[in-house]
Amino acid sequence: MSLTLGGIHHVSSITSHIERNHHFFTTILGMRLVKKTVNQDSTSSYHLFYADAVGSPGTDMTYFDIPIAGRTYEGVSSINNTAFRVKSLDALKFWLKRFEEFGIEHGEIEHRFGRSTVAFRDEDLARFILVVDDGSGIPYGEAWAVEGIPTEYAIVGLGGVTLTLRNPAATIKVLTETFNFEKVGTYPSLVENQPDIIVYSTGLGGPAGEIHIEERADLPVERPGRGSVHHVALRVHTFEEYDQWMAKFDDLGYSTSGKVDRYYFRSIYYRDPNGILFELATDGPGFASDEAVELLGETLALPPFLEPQRAEIEAKLKPLTIKK
Repeated sequence: MSLTLGGIHHVSSITSHIERNHHFFTTILGMRLVKKTVNQDSTSSYHLFYADAVGSPGTDMTYFDIPIAGRTYEGVSSINNTAFRVKSLDALKFWLKRFEEFGIEHGEIEHRFGRSTVAFRDEDLARFILVVDDGSGIPYGEAWAVEGIPTEYAIVGLGGVTLTLRNPAATIKVLTETFNFEKVGTYPSLVENQPDIIVYSTGLGGPAGEIHIEERADLPVERPGRGSVHHVALRVHTFEEYDQWMAKFDDLGYSTSGKVDRYYFRSIYYRDPNGILFELATDGPGFASDEAVELLGETLALPPFLEPQRAEIEAKLKPLTIKK
């Protein structure tokens, strides 16, 4: 039996202003800060995780704090769009009004792959989409209660990513022959005179299990900066499957990170021939490994292997006052 991934696990991006980023995701989008920690590879900067009410896999958008990050010059070899799921067209209409209220740059309702969507950006000019998910695929996350956002209209998880590529064949081969995604259809590009966008799916399907491939021969290679996506992580349900994925990469002769223990999940990183950084991440142990669910995100959390360095790490971090 072939290995199957469970959909999108998380998406990690870059911000130049972590306080503003926190306000956008918690106050405006109504997501929950479920982990306030540091970049494990560069502990002088924060790494924040925003998710649903309980930090479910497949609901978290994460941010590395890089104050010196310059602007992003958009182009190919990029993860150019991250989608968030809502439950209904009424929810989408609610968000249009909310974006107007908060002065958020946004588009109007457009149809992508037969679904109603709205594109929007934050102050780092990151590219996002709200997508209506009928719930027939990967289950929704648990809505986080936020003043001003009815729970029936809340964001309930990630809804897939779009990859923009000049020559997509190599990435498609990775998706289908290595990761076992299946092609489920196409839809017209929203950019005139460009090829149709191709949709690949895994797990139980629906937006949370999809990667969309946009071919663009008219763009330069992206120069990443603030607002750009660093990597997309895909869900591995069990530690046993995680070991099997590592063995598969080794058998194929892939150059990977090897096994990396992030404490909240275990990871393997692989950069494909088009420069897209994929992470395979386990569903467990989860964000409640070191904090009670009701206290998630309230204090600086460090995995056990960094805990002996807490005083040194905290001394290097700038003060970060954020409201729950």
